[in-house]
Amino acid sequence: MSNDFETAVKQEEAYLRKVHPTPDDIPGCMTLFDDFLSCNIVGKQLTSIYRYGHMSVCGPKLAEFKFCMSLKGLHPEEKREAWIRRRAEWWARRRLEKSSEDVWDIRTEPLKDFPPARPYLPDDNSPALE
Repeated sequence: MSNDFETAVKQEEAYLRKVHPTPDDIPGCMTLFDDFLSCNIVGKQLTSIYRYGHMSVCGPKLAEFKFCMSLKGLHPEEKREAWIRRRAEWWARRRLEKSSEDVWDIRTEPLKDFPPARPYLPDDNSPALE
């Protein structure tokens, strides 16, 4: 799985570098702190209890803020690279682990004779074929 994980991380890094081409495109620490605080508000917690039966888990949002704060002394491009690596690893783990979306098998080729051919059924307004 390690080889698959590294491949997935490299794919995610390539994608994230295109989506976030400059250091200004990655979220700032205040944005991440705001995300953490908004996770803890009463409305979101009540919604989570109603939908899922438990309170929202806000620890990962706090960890993202702490990670951002640990990068404060780096050059902006180094900060961007560190953020991209961390985010790529997160997405790679998410892609490779089981999830509730794993109910369908991915097809490698289309189904044969699908969609099925419909027989011609003339309606009352079409001219009759003879």
